[in-house]
Amino acid sequence: MTRLDPTAPATAGGDISRRRWLQQAGASAASLALAPGRTLAQKSRSPNVILIVADDLGSRDIGCYGADDLVTPNIDGLAKLGVRFSQFYVTAAVCLPSRASLLTGRHYQRVMIDGVGLDGSEVTLAELLRAAGYRTALYGKWHLGHRKDVSPKSQGFDSFVGFKYGAIDNYSYYYYWGPGAKPAMWREDALIYEGGQHFSEVVANAAVQFISDTGDRPYFLYLPLNIPHYPLQPSAEDLERTRHITDLARRMYAAFVTTMDRCIGRVLKAVNDSDQTRDTIVIFLSDHGHSEEKDTLGGGGRSTPFRGGKGTFWEGGIRVPCIVTAWGRAPAGEVRHQLSSSLDLFPTIAEWCGVPLQGLEVDGRSLTQVIASAQAPSPHDHMVWQYMNWAAVRSGDWKFVADDKKDLHLYQLSVDPAESKNLFKSHPDQVRRLVDLHRAWVTEMREDPRTHTHLPPVPGQPLAPKLTFPRR
Repeated sequence: MTRLDPTAPATAGGDISRRRWLQQAGASAASLALAPGRTLAQKSRSPNVILIVADDLGSRDIGCYGADDLVTPNIDGLAKLGVRFSQFYVTAAVCLPSRASLLTGRHYQRVMIDGVGLDGSEVTLAELLRAAGYRTALYGKWHLGHRKDVSPKSQGFDSFVGFKYGAIDNYSYYYYWGPGAKPAMWREDALIYEGGQHFSEVVANAAVQFISDTGDRPYFLYLPLNIPHYPLQPSAEDLERTRHITDLARRMYAAFVTTMDRCIGRVLKAVNDSDQTRDTIVIFLSDHGHSEEKDTLGGGGRSTPFRGGKGTFWEGGIRVPCIVTAWGRAPAGEVRHQLSSSLDLFPTIAEWCGVPLQGLEVDGRSLTQVIASAQAPSPHDHMVWQYMNWAAVRSGDWKFVADDKKDLHLYQLSVDPAESKNLFKSHPDQVRRLVDLHRAWVTEMREDPRTHTHLPPVPGQPLAPKLTFPRR
């Protein structure tokens, strides 16, 4: 764990409780919030934050990342106005744990409870910013628990329109992938039983209204879109725009990505129309790589030149597109190659918004220096992953992977980004070094009494460490 606020007092037994933190934050909110009468144009105004998350988007499936068969002008425009990351990783290759880490800045093993979702005692980014006077809203896919105590309205969001499960039909708003179809669309605390309008339009309409209604108060708008997650339901207009693609799965996927891009374009236009462009930070990323599930017609996404996709720890599963546009805070049209993580967005946003963490501990590190300079050092000298039977470590150019088949792999990514030549047997020293990093991470997790998630052993004993956590 990394204490990001050097002025914050150390707290016995780890970070302070959520209840105590919220009490402290509420007491100081008046000094952090926008003062009455302050205008949008004043530089001292706290910035708005729009965090956009694509769902199951391929590692390279945006025009600015090299996809020449996709139509993504609005996302590409963000990259021209901001910073694009080339080595940006998420903590897991499936939705729930990845999103849990994103909204807390912590490894999902600390904040996720099996069978429940997000631990309700954790402080989310929405709670952090709301305590500082921000208006907060979530429009889209929550997928961090459906119980009331872990719903968006209980986790810091003033407004919520969307769904709580893993998928939704974009027209009926029903969940069809479990035992029995059921309505899944929520507006605040009420289920919505009527459908009709495409869900992306519902999200865009709510976001545009929220942006226009904020007045002088800064806002945090979280847009976890459900695109291009199945069911692939692009608009007829967007399907026509991708008729040049002959592969059906790729065409449906590409059209749906364009539907997402149009939704994002409407949100960005609302920011511009409200004259808030220079007061707004926009961050775009994917929760993990593309899906090859049967409901995606076998997979229309791409990670080339990387290997793998959703559910794997190959590069195509955990290396994702990420774009940060922050007028006056970030340069325009630049690329950053430093190793970075979705864990880092929580402290980055907190720093830019001038919100002290007040004793909270997070696993991420602020990216503000990296965003400002291509010469800044990477905030991480290594990264560690663990989910089910998958494990991985990356340090420098080297990456160790234990896959779901219990095979062990070592790759040098600078010369083999496709992870095609396994160097496990020829570089035992590198393997041991990376496994030792994993072992240190496991030790830290075991010593953390808040660790909830049970992790099975990594294959390859005795070389790899045993990674079984007790259930709590």
